Amino acid sequence: MTEEFGTFDFGLDEAQEERAARLHRESIIVDALFQGPVGYRAFDEEMHKELRSALEAREGDKLGTFTDGLMLPVRRAFEGRLDAVKDHWDASGITCGNRQVELVDDHDAWKRSFGFMQKQFDCFPWLTKALTAADIRRAHETGTHAGLVSSQVMLGPWRDLDVLLFAHDHGLRMCQLTYNNLTKVGAGCTERTDAGLSSFGVASVKFMNGLGVIVDTGHVGRQTTLDACEVSEKPVVASHTAAQGVFAHARGKSDEELRAIAGTGGFIGVVAVPFFLAPGSSVTLDSMLDHIEYVAEVAGVDHVGIGTDWPLQLPEWMLSDLVQPIFAETGFRPEDGLVATQGLIGFDDYRDFPNVTRGLVGRGWPDEDIAKVLGGNFLRVMEAVCG
Repeated sequence: MTEEFGTFDFGLDEAQEERAARLHRESIIVDALFQGPVGYRAFDEEMHKELRSALEAREGDKLGTFTDGLMLPVRRAFEGRLDAVKDHWDASGITCGNRQVELVDDHDAWKRSFGFMQKQFDCFPWLTKALTAADIRRAHETGTHAGLVSSQVMLGPWRDLDVLLFAHDHGLRMCQLTYNNLTKVGAGCTERTDAGLSSFGVASVKFMNGLGVIVDTGHVGRQTTLDACEVSEKPVVASHTAAQGVFAHARGKSDEELRAIAGTGGFIGVVAVPFFLAPGSSVTLDSMLDHIEYVAEVAGVDHVGIGTDWPLQLPEWMLSDLVQPIFAETGFRPEDGLVATQGLIGFDDYRDFPNVTRGLVGRGWPDEDIAKVLGGNFLRVMEAVCG
């Protein structure tokens, strides 16, 4: 049975469908938190068996096996055994998606992370490291793809500025200040106290400005976000978030934060994570579009874009057995309502990305504004910070 993607029913007529297809084809598209390109459908029985064996060999190490799962399709592609990595990226229409690295306390671990990232650029002739905005434009012109090296510092922050220097030298161009918890840098969005940036955090923001690394506040707490916007001399982003004015979730940004980010000339990427967008178990792509429209109204259409962060590209057994327990280890609380196996209806696979363009066409957005949301706004920020 052939599966169709990018066909969520928005009630578009033939002319609207043709317009959406043209816009998606002609626009530079940037996903600021790209978990793709392949999804759970790419995992065959051999891959399932390999991951289950890894979990057993690691004596139940959920985080290690989770990381193995995310890397496995790309490792198969290194060996020429999984065409889906390129084919699905092509089908998504995404020009540039971030390639994530970890800046953890264990230097050997983050060096391995950077090594895996670099191997993607070394092995895939169709993938270019996006060091400047011009690299993304060139990828679009040549029909290839660009990878933006970024970090969420999920497992712990850098402890000295030399780590940021090393990371920048190896391609880092966007870095989140904190994940959910309180760190040496500042407070995350689920932390008990809204502490803001530390003195070291202020120094970090200034150092990132000097290096040309985009300051990201995706998981960052309210005061830390506001502090970063006040301290930074360059545009600040929230690579993947939502609007609390639409749905009051800790992972969203208040109107005050949205305006502060816009005030720096920055960018707010809206997620495709269902439980950050709306209540209930049947959240659709329309909720994501609601948040995009709200951010455009509050912060301005020049400051909104996309950072999907979902669907997490793993088989269902890994989501339930590994990812769900990891949520608590990374600072999420029961009241945050995370359900690892829940997907956004209309965005089940990165090949569904054209649905975002189709949905904006259906809502009557003009071509120029759709192009801004799809990638133009992020491209402007990257040019201002990185060149």
